[in-house]
Amino acid sequence: MAGTTVADGGLVEQAFTAAAERLGEDPATMIDYVRATMGESKISVFRHLFGGDEARARQANLAFEAAYGELVSDGRIAPIPGAAEAIAELREQGRTVVLTTGFARVTQDAILDALGWSDLVELTLCPADAGGRGRPYPDMVLAAFLRAGVVDDVRQLVVAGDTSYDMLSGVRSGAGIVAGVLTGAHDEGALKEHGATHVLASVADLPGAIARAEADR
Repeated sequence: MAGTTVADGGLVEQAFTAAAERLGEDPATMIDYVRATMGESKISVFRHLFGGDEARARQANLAFEAAYGELVSDGRIAPIPGAAEAIAELREQGRTVVLTTGFARVTQDAILDALGWSDLVELTLCPADAGGRGRPYPDMVLAAFLRAGVVDDVRQLVVAGDTSYDMLSGVRSGAGIVAGVLTGAHDEGALKEHGATHVLASVADLPGAIARAEADR
């Protein structure tokens, strides 16, 4: 969501910084890894940063979720221009849209509430909804495939995201279209390197990209 359908203005990094400082850690020693792993489940990032110390990782994750929630409550997020309209267009075409995130459910719901998006899509998923593993694993994509039950072949799936890990999760799920967008964490080179079949300026361009791909079949 952040960077793909939601413009958060770098709030992920700000929340990581706040969480590190609340735990008495130096965020400067962590920020490069945080940037490289954008899109990954946040608890997984903290597990790595704290060397597998589960208690410390969970403490840091709670601090991150609290910090991000405070920023969201302060009105610091907004939709990517055209994102809601693109989702509405896809739904009007009879497609099922699922929003996934590396955030915990409480944060995902806070974002949806802040944007007035609670009824925007049929299904929203966080790592806990797919067995606990977030990106770059394909679990959330496959959970969407199974729960939606609207197509009978993973090659009919479309995955869109702004990070390398989004691209990897799409490729690993077998999705027919893995679209990278340039409104978030990673550039065109990184998206293509990790498997993007399409690179778009924005998720607003996704309905057109799908239509063109279907016309070329």
